[in-house]
Parts: sequence; C-alpha cells; structure tokens
Amino acid sequence: MNTTRVNVSAYLAAIAYAVIIGFSFLFVKVTVAAAHPLDVLAHRFSIGLIAVAIPFLLGWVRIRIKLRDIWRIAPLALFSPVLFFFFQTYGMINASSSEGGIILATVPIFTLLLASFFLKERTSLVQKLSLFLSVAGVVFMFMMKDGLDTSNFKGLLLLLLSAVSFAGYSVLTRPLAQKYAPMEITLVTTGIGFIVFLSVSLIRHTAEGTLQSFFQPFAQPSYVLALFYLGVVSSVGTTLLSSFALSRLEASKVSVFSNLSTLISIMAGALILNERITIYHVIGAIMIIVGVLGTNRKQQQLRHQRNRPVRELER
Repeated sequence: MNTTRVNVSAYLAAIAYAVIIGFSFLFVKVTVAAAHPLDVLAHRFSIGLIAVAIPFLLGWVRIRIKLRDIWRIAPLALFSPVLFFFFQTYGMINASSSEGGIILATVPIFTLLLASFFLKERTSLVQKLSLFLSVAGVVFMFMMKDGLDTSNFKGLLLLLLSAVSFAGYSVLTRPLAQKYAPMEITLVTTGIGFIVFLSVSLIRHTAEGTLQSFFQPFAQPSYVLALFYLGVVSSVGTTLLSSFALSRLEASKVSVFSNLSTLISIMAGALILNERITIYHVIGAIMIIVGVLGTNRKQQQLRHQRNRPVRELER
C-alpha cells in the first residue's frame, strides 16, 4: 500500500514537472525578446538560488551535504542546468515555443540510447524501429521548416542539443537521487548554474563596457513575471519534481512525460503567442510521440518478461 502511494506521488510529480516544462518555452520566448540570453540565464538562476536557499537559511530544511558530495553532484549540474538551459535559451531565439516543445519529445529517445550505452541495456527490433520513427519525425521538421532556413536550423539544432543534455541529466540523476534528497540536489545544481551564468554574463558586460545595462530588463513587468516563472517555478520546481520522481521511477519512465510537455507547449504557443501550427508540426509531433511510446512500452514489456521466470521460480 505504501509502495503504491509512493509510486502515485512519483507519477504526479512527473506530470507536474511536464506541465511546468511545457509552459517554460513560452516564458523563455518572452525573456529572450527583452534581454540578452546570458543575462536571462544569470537573472533566472539568481532568483532561483534565492528561492531554493530560503528553506535552508530559515532552518526548514537541514543541509547534510559536504564538499565531497558537491563534487559528486557537480557533473549533474553540467548537463542541467548549464548545458540544457544554455542550449534551450539560445535555441529559442530562432525557434517557436511549439518547435521547442516538439524537440523536447526526443528526450526519451536520447535517454534510451544513453542508458543502453552506459548501463548496457539491450534494445529490441521494435525499440529500434520506434527510435527510428521518432528521429525521422525530428528530421522531417528540420527539412520542412522554411526550406532549411539557416537561422532557424541553428535554433532547432541547439534545442536538439538541449534535449541530449537533459537525457544525460536524467540518466545521471537516477543513482544520485537515491542517495541525496531532492532539495540537496536542487541547491547544488542551482548554485552551480548561478555561478556559471552570472560569471559569463558579467564577463561579457565588462568586455563590452555595458555593465549598467545588466538590470535594465527588470523595468519591463512582462520580463519580471516570465523570469519569476523560469527562476522559481521552472528551474527550482522542475529540479525538485524530477529528482523526486527519478528517486522512485526509472529514467525511461520519467522521460516519457516530456511528451505531455510537447502537447502543452504547442497549445500554449498557438493560444497565447499566436504561433502558426502547420501540418508538418502535427505530423512531426505524431511521429515523435508514437515512436517514443512504442519504445518505452516495448521496453517495459521486455522487463516484465525477464522478471517472469524469476517470479515463477519464487513460487
């Protein structure tokens, strides 16, 4: 009974994480229109670090991690937030919110590939065909978008790299999430993101002699609202939720919820930003989602089949 409740909580956390990510592309689009991408990231993780530090400073949560634990979690922060948010923010300059969500649907594919390589998990023919279908969906979008316009192609490629980065994060988080509390992982990764992005942003401003413009975007209410969502709800909230879910569920199960993010980002882009949804968006999204579902469903069936003989022996 307790195990069932824990699994339900983990799935609810994964759903909440997917919903937040789905809307995040919309808010990233708002922020990069008002400020330089590096400033957006610096502002985002400054706010995020303040938010995640408050429970520790007020004594609501105890810090159990030591210096050696920080070094163990640091590689995780390289994948997310550093690489994931860097590629995502720059990619959203030349891509739409809908396209960002569609590319995110490839995360389970890369998660499966990385798990197969590093964890030596086997893949069946059905898995490989499903994988090919999802990749074909991404390639189809690349080919159809504005006849391979160079600027847009760069944006989609950066978003694809962000998906690879988050897949690496998902695989690496699995063992760490079973050892460290979600708040501890969130504090370390957010802190590293803050140090990296603030340093790079200030170095850029110093080199260009534009330090006075660092805080200018805060004069725009829409930027502040979007930044609050990205810094607190998205950066901190999704790290907490994904860490909790990954501490109780396999990485492949959690990553499949990115498909929900895809649908939400497409709807948000169309309804709020008035982005045009074309037939190739729909076809590409269907190919990606069907391929991902086929990959993960077959994987779970194989796992069940491998476990069945053991259960029969136990009887």
